[in-house]
Amino acid sequence: MTDSDPAALLAAYDAQLRRDAEVPSALSTVEMGPLLLATYLGGRGFITYRTLETEDGPATEESVRTLVAAALAHYADQPEIRRVEWKTRGHDHAPGLHDALVSAGFEPDEPESIMIGDASLLALDLELPDGVTVRQVTDESDVRAMVAMTGEVFGDDEETTAGMAEALIQRLRTRDDMEMWVAEIDGEIVSAGRLEPVEGTDFAGIWGGATRPEHRGRGIYRALTAARARSAIARGKRWINSDSTEFSRPILERSGLVKVSTTTPYEWTRSTTPAED
Repeated sequence: MTDSDPAALLAAYDAQLRRDAEVPSALSTVEMGPLLLATYLGGRGFITYRTLETEDGPATEESVRTLVAAALAHYADQPEIRRVEWKTRGHDHAPGLHDALVSAGFEPDEPESIMIGDASLLALDLELPDGVTVRQVTDESDVRAMVAMTGEVFGDDEETTAGMAEALIQRLRTRDDMEMWVAEIDGEIVSAGRLEPVEGTDFAGIWGGATRPEHRGRGIYRALTAARARSAIARGKRWINSDSTEFSRPILERSGLVKVSTTTPYEWTRSTTPAED
């Protein structure tokens, strides 16, 4: 596989980074045909797969509607589950999936670019902007502050942010397969992101990258990404993958990473009925 062959990189992504590789911090998982249904702390569900093909053959509009209905019924029967994400990819054979998800009550978020490239392209020895420090964090208070900042940047509500913090803290306590990195100015977190080496592969993912708007364009996110890439190489990983927003995609492209496809999250939120007086 060459550093810039999109077809080869996409094939590696599909083979190594989908399904089980996406849910290392799940409390539990359930297989439903080609789907993998994961449950997380904070009342979150997550649906992923490598293909929508069933034992009856390639996906059809009817089979896709059936899978969507069955997956949603699985979570609807668990009152503690309040939000469910169905992760789609732009290159999948998935006839009628958008319509089936929307009809079932899922709402699409903004598409993101799936970026892949050699970690060495990012692992540069960059000079930090004046007053900026970059470090790895492990203390619970630091993790909560990091998640609060990223939640603010992404516009997440308090419930989503709190659930994410609990899931990440629990994972740090029980596993050694994730790193949390922040950039700070005078002790205030202004940029942050995770590094997630994928066991049994040559890949490490960079996730959750967020920078406060007033600090963008100064090279802070690039420096934070370089630190994560150097750590990935130290862990024996060659390739970096990322689902990138339109803020981070150009930075990764300029460094040599390649866009191989897109991914769009669809989210279902459990409706609540106001209590009677």
